[in-house]
Amino acid sequence: MQVSSTLRYAKISAFKVREVTRAIQGLPVSAALDLVAFSPKKAAGLIAKTLKSAVANAENNANLRVEGLVVKEATVGEGPTQKRMMPRARGSGSRILKRSSHIRIILTDEIEIKTREKKKQQKKKPKKAIAKKKEEPIVEEKPEIKSEAAPEKVEAPIEEAPTEEAPLEEVKE
Repeated sequence: MQVSSTLRYAKISAFKVREVTRAIQGLPVSAALDLVAFSPKKAAGLIAKTLKSAVANAENNANLRVEGLVVKEATVGEGPTQKRMMPRARGSGSRILKRSSHIRIILTDEIEIKTREKKKQQKKKPKKAIAKKKEEPIVEEKPEIKSEAAPEKVEAPIEEAPTEEAPLEEVKE
């Protein structure tokens, strides 16, 4: 069963609220409330208020358990915009738009809650199959580093370029 709650004419732009509503979609109610409680944004408080209202609607009106509820949809629509004027240079004026929004949250008990443990179990199965196919990793040996105060310069022997007298076959050996 679906239960909804709407906060209308919230004095914040819809663009700012959508950032928080995207984060709570698909989460269980308890996780969504935790996420909103620790968010530093103004929109988080408005969303928390709407979410708690939706939970209360589910408990009282539809007789649903809170543990089984999931945020199915959290949408934000634009409300009416208040137009104001601000004086500017040379007697002109500029327009100030004070935007508002409508926040709507829909909760449902029909979606199965996926916990982290179930996700981990599902991810582990394919990893085991892949691990069997892999071969041993190639490990390159690193040269030993001497632990002296001043490292000495090591001069590599310079090989002479082949001359006309020495055939190429001898140089390769």
